[in-house]
Amino acid sequence: MQKIFSVLQPFKWALVSSVIVLACVAFITKDPSLIAITATLAVLELGLSFDNAVVNAGTLKKMDKKWQDRFLLWGILIAVFGMRLVIPVLIVALFGQLPPWDALLLAFNDGKHYGEILHKAHYEIAGFGGMFLAMVFLNFILEDRDIKWLGWIERPLAKLGQLKSFATLTGLGLVFTVPLLAPTAHRLGTTLAMLSGLVIYLAVDMLADKMETDAKKQTVKGAAKTGLASFIYLEVLDASFSFDGVIGAFAITTNVLVIMAGLGIGAFFVRSLTVFLVRGGHLDELPHLEHAAHYAIGVLAAIMFFGMAIEIPEFVTGLAGALLIALGIFTSRRHNAKNK
Repeated sequence: MQKIFSVLQPFKWALVSSVIVLACVAFITKDPSLIAITATLAVLELGLSFDNAVVNAGTLKKMDKKWQDRFLLWGILIAVFGMRLVIPVLIVALFGQLPPWDALLLAFNDGKHYGEILHKAHYEIAGFGGMFLAMVFLNFILEDRDIKWLGWIERPLAKLGQLKSFATLTGLGLVFTVPLLAPTAHRLGTTLAMLSGLVIYLAVDMLADKMETDAKKQTVKGAAKTGLASFIYLEVLDASFSFDGVIGAFAITTNVLVIMAGLGIGAFFVRSLTVFLVRGGHLDELPHLEHAAHYAIGVLAAIMFFGMAIEIPEFVTGLAGALLIALGIFTSRRHNAKNK
């Protein structure tokens, strides 16, 4: 029993907040079906973002406890209100040619029309999110690492990674080819969105490198800057994951409050899982898990890109990620047993 409590300890605030949020949904809506939908969205968000939690953990373990706590507290507020309300409202305002306040009112008064406008921006959203995730995957897979998972893929790619700016050039290649999968009317917007995703990734990466250099000078200010850069990186990564989830949620319900509640609960659990992996040392115990998560991110980026041309069910994304994570855990345990 004590072991169960120790495992659940990092999730205590996620569990408490889930009960409170579901109780609020029940009190406001008085509709059992909306309570069930809220819980369903939370489970879907957690299932689709498990690889996000693992990748987050790889970054979070380099941050001190103070920034880890900030990621858990302030990060969840940004995730719920920023990524799942403010940014979608701004997107609807842009594509619906509405003032931001009118777009916000539309979200709560006519969720169906709001969801339709948001869905029209699917190609541009997929372009931005897919590009950022593709760069995360490329920069991981092109780095020569001591521990390899799929060596027959990673060894030759590590050699290519020694070529300066190879990942950036690959990203530019994607910017000029992937938009051809989108309808003609969306190609320019998708190209600009992908270019924005590439530029933001490079800017955050450059900022992180500069901060790490400062931190190596062993100054408190430098360490704080490093934490800030990593925090910004994690929030942009979360945005890249969350956009498609927000759009997909409108296929289940048009109630914006229910969507925010369900996806918010899922986001809180994803963050708690990230902290659990770091503070419990599980990321180090499972040496292939981070590799599997990055492969899952690469698959998600590819699904976003090809989803511009063909309809790909949401469960395919979740299933692909879950299988890769499960395989990473399995091979990690086998690797550990062999090394013993």
